[in-house]
Amino acid sequence: MATAAQWLEGARPRTLPMAIAPVIVGCAAAFDLEAFKPVNALLAAVVAIMLQIGVNYANDYSDGVRGTDADRVGPLRLTGSGAARPGQVKWAAFACFALAMIAGTSLIVLSQTWFLLLVGVGCVAAAWGYTGGRNPYGYMGLGDVFVFVFFGLVATLGTTYTQAGQLNAVAWIGAISTGIIAMALLMANNVRDIPTDREAGKITLAVRLGDTAARITYVMMLAVALLLPLFLVYDYPWVLLVLLLVPACLMPSWLMLKGKKRRSLIPVLKQTGLINLGFSVLFGAGVVLTTVLA
Repeated sequence: MATAAQWLEGARPRTLPMAIAPVIVGCAAAFDLEAFKPVNALLAAVVAIMLQIGVNYANDYSDGVRGTDADRVGPLRLTGSGAARPGQVKWAAFACFALAMIAGTSLIVLSQTWFLLLVGVGCVAAAWGYTGGRNPYGYMGLGDVFVFVFFGLVATLGTTYTQAGQLNAVAWIGAISTGIIAMALLMANNVRDIPTDREAGKITLAVRLGDTAARITYVMMLAVALLLPLFLVYDYPWVLLVLLLVPACLMPSWLMLKGKKRRSLIPVLKQTGLINLGFSVLFGAGVVLTTVLA
């Protein structure tokens, strides 16, 4: 039986900024549209966090039973390490998905955005299908695309739309940037696992690109994510605050380019998650300050 501390580690709390960041950006866009609603925002955050924890447990289960985590470098995996039985981890994932669906349904009822029911079902299916099922898309190099779509576009735009009933340029630019940073986090994780993933038949984008190209791609993703908001500077000059993140990007970029040992890349995951959270806070602050001071 896994301990409470092991279950917490298995939930991979370092990845939670990836879930919270798009909600912050989406709320900033809603504020710009004069439609910020705290209750809706809280429900959106619960949905995002529960989906993130659920997908972490689902990946733990699916990779564990496939043997992908047999020789893994990185945070504890409950199934692969034998700390918990596979069935327990699978049901933990399902419980998180159920909580996400309850919060999501409440948000949909409150905002009267009924078409998002289908989006919610798609989110759960995508969360499980990353490494679960007969043909997991994460094993085909499509995980990065789905992370961008669901942890970037869907999470951000959904947060804005369930408050404002419409979208604006702030929501779209913010969604694309936070989605790209989420892709960078996944890329860092997959670069670290290239040897074991290749051996297990998990052909991630990092495996397809190769070690060197994948590391360079990570750095390019961070650069694009920080530069993209500059398109908004004419109308939202305070968005320039996101450039304060440039120094924070230097260390993980250096580790990705120069860290040859797989274990040396572990800190990059936490650093990238914090970059995403920092981006959302600075981007959101820039939008709010521009709106308030206009």
